Amino acid sequence: MIALLSLAASAFAQTTAFVNATVIPMDRERVLKNHTVVVRDGRIADVGPSSKIKLPAHTTRIDAKGKFLIPGIAEMHAHVPPQQAAEEQTRNTLLLYVLNGVTTARGMLGAPHHPQLRERVAKGEILGPTLYIASPAFGGSTVKTPGEARRLVPQYKQAGFDLLKIQEGLSPAAYDAVVAAAKEQGIRFGGHVPDAVGLEHALRSGQGAIDHLDNYIDALEADNSPVRSADNATRARELIDHIDEKKLPALVKATLDAKAWVVPTLTVWRVLICAENLEELKARPELKYVPKATIDQWAAQITKRSEQLNNADANRRHAALRDRILLALSKAGVGVLLGSDAPQTFQVPGFSLLRELEYMQRAGLRPYEVLAAGTHNPAIYFDAESEFGTITAGRRADLILLDANPLENVSNVRRQAGVMARGRWLPASEIRQMMARLEAK
Repeated sequence: MIALLSLAASAFAQTTAFVNATVIPMDRERVLKNHTVVVRDGRIADVGPSSKIKLPAHTTRIDAKGKFLIPGIAEMHAHVPPQQAAEEQTRNTLLLYVLNGVTTARGMLGAPHHPQLRERVAKGEILGPTLYIASPAFGGSTVKTPGEARRLVPQYKQAGFDLLKIQEGLSPAAYDAVVAAAKEQGIRFGGHVPDAVGLEHALRSGQGAIDHLDNYIDALEADNSPVRSADNATRARELIDHIDEKKLPALVKATLDAKAWVVPTLTVWRVLICAENLEELKARPELKYVPKATIDQWAAQITKRSEQLNNADANRRHAALRDRILLALSKAGVGVLLGSDAPQTFQVPGFSLLRELEYMQRAGLRPYEVLAAGTHNPAIYFDAESEFGTITAGRRADLILLDANPLENVSNVRRQAGVMARGRWLPASEIRQMMARLEAK
């Protein structure tokens, strides 16, 4: 333990400078050409024109001429391995995030050991993204009464969780009890919108984040829909045929008025509603970091869902509607957060978030807006603008050096020359070596 902490401390103590970079600070839409960013003790110490920055002796210089420096990105719907997971699995999952430029993660299904894991990462014992940890889920199978909700909220606050995870199946009475207790305890809450609660009630209640655009499509159901009282399987197949998009402006306004954030997770939902080709999913190169048994399990799950939905055209229209909902929310000024719900069905940590960037751009968001969803916006959401999210003196040194301009196309975030996480610099050559070791495992 002492040796590990000493290594972490020595890594943070050195001064590193990215010299002659094109800096995209993400504090607002601008580009700073021929700039130097100085990092010391895990923090950004200085940002300025390269001609004016005087570097101290023994500075490690990174030649960034012709390259683009952006803040590290945040996975705002991550999953951290559970209590029963092996230590190696936990380390490998967190490492995959960082090696793809994910330097902050909002873990959305908490376990008792997660607050301690958050501290181990912060101390440098484990290489991973800076963690914000949600509580164990408040769902229909775990919280059946308002009394249980009122009892658990202060316990989770005292245990050190950063937010409360809302899950499906929660009754309206239990949901309202969570909301009241959360406000009393001063802890944020977010995640799913239980069907029995509904989107509009969740927004009026002050739910801070709506993940997966949960219940937006249900809220757009036409008043004369013949499937309103149908079973879940029928609604999953046929609801898309009974949508009234004239209702969307009112939902957008309600979201804006509530100051709620949305985490669209387009990539995972395209998979779960079978809007992606299974053979193409199985051919994704990042699956080499996933055990074959897990891939087979995922494929079986999607095959079964495809047989249940049994309407490829409806699945594609469902995905397109989700894109239009996101675009309408974004254009109105609703806060958007980047998230991909990894690891789960064909979502590999880090890789899936890079794919999410591309899907959000395809939905119509401008590259700057997409980047903001993964950098500055998460810092605003967490009231942590002084900590991360922009390339500004004093912020945590979470950075990605790119070989191409992401403001031209967010796909360029894949072209990483290196990643810095809390002041630790990982050049592309070292990342490739670490990836190779993970693949071998």
